[in-house]
Amino acid sequence: MTTLVKTEIPDQLWQQAQNMVEQGWIVNMDALIIEAMRRYLESHQQIINEQLIREDIDWGLHGKD
Repeated sequence: MTTLVKTEIPDQLWQQAQNMVEQGWIVNMDALIIEAMRRYLESHQQIINEQLIREDIDWGLHGKD
């Protein structure tokens, strides 16, 4: 299953991405965007996990049921 996404990308960023595709660094623009999203999410996963743990600890110490 996939989801179609429509977005606006600054011209300079689009041109840089297009150059990567034209130079053969990646198959096409779709593959580049998917890879960029995957890398972004992977690089931020630890930060997200730490934040969730901190919220759980705070709730455990100060939360009210």
